[in-house]
Amino acid sequence: MNHILKVALAQISPVWLNKKETLKKVEHSIIEASKEHAELIVFGEGLIPGYPFWLALTGGAEWNKTVNKELHAHYVKNSITIEKGDLDDICGLAKEHKLAVYLGVIERPTDRGGHSVYASLVYINNEGVIQSVHRKLQPTYDERLTWSPGDGNGLRVHPLKDFTVGGLNCWENWMPLPRAALYGLGENLHIAVWPGSDHNTKDITRFIARESRSYVISVSSLMSKKDFPKNTPHIESLLEKAPDTLANGGSCVAGPDGEWIIEPVLHKEGLIFTSLDFNRVLEERQNFDPVGHYSRPDVTKLSVNRERQSTTEYFDS
Repeated sequence: MNHILKVALAQISPVWLNKKETLKKVEHSIIEASKEHAELIVFGEGLIPGYPFWLALTGGAEWNKTVNKELHAHYVKNSITIEKGDLDDICGLAKEHKLAVYLGVIERPTDRGGHSVYASLVYINNEGVIQSVHRKLQPTYDERLTWSPGDGNGLRVHPLKDFTVGGLNCWENWMPLPRAALYGLGENLHIAVWPGSDHNTKDITRFIARESRSYVISVSSLMSKKDFPKNTPHIESLLEKAPDTLANGGSCVAGPDGEWIIEPVLHKEGLIFTSLDFNRVLEERQNFDPVGHYSRPDVTKLSVNRERQSTTEYFDS
């Protein structure tokens, strides 16, 4: 049954800006997904420790503003440093339950000095090994006030049963060249992660599926006023300006023909399950394959730099 893959979409809210407690929610979701025999579980963009919603509530672009500096510092302290073992327990659960994981984190990498953060999509295989960390290429709009731009190192795909799976973060799914980079590697199950809201997922999910003749899984988070922990810096000011709902979900799945398998799910926290049949990919590639028989590499071709970028390079004798 290698052509059948059971997947779980984890549409959950973070314990906002709290790494420890959000990790617990992720671990619980993995355990629950394993009880339903899921083989892949996907979480939303930057779920650990959450999306920087404060930027739209505090005048995020105002220079030298104390509230923004203090919230940013709190965010960085609650971000994920993979090199220090922050995801070791997640990897252990993936191995224990033979469950592959796509997880959106705010990463604080040591190879960039350990002070800036990146919206990263981490793939952990079903043996509990981190296979790729894709740092979002271009933060969107006010995200640029707290996230750093990534690089092409994580533009990679991975075997999972008969499938070849790859993924992108939020609005970089709208970037045609990163999509093409994954198509060229044989991707046929595309993972699109979002902070939440169906206005993001309702169109692009079906579009990518139809363009690539692949399955597309879009996973979003939830966020409401009740998800603001009381110990969040400047909590009263944030609650005063925040809408009741900041992210309404919208997780969904489209098939290789671009039609819905699961339409966007709104305002519902929990796991969403479905099974995918790889044979449908081959059926739909019969009439269109964007990097195979329906391509002209003699006319147009993409060059991809996958070198991990760093400001410094050291040579020791």
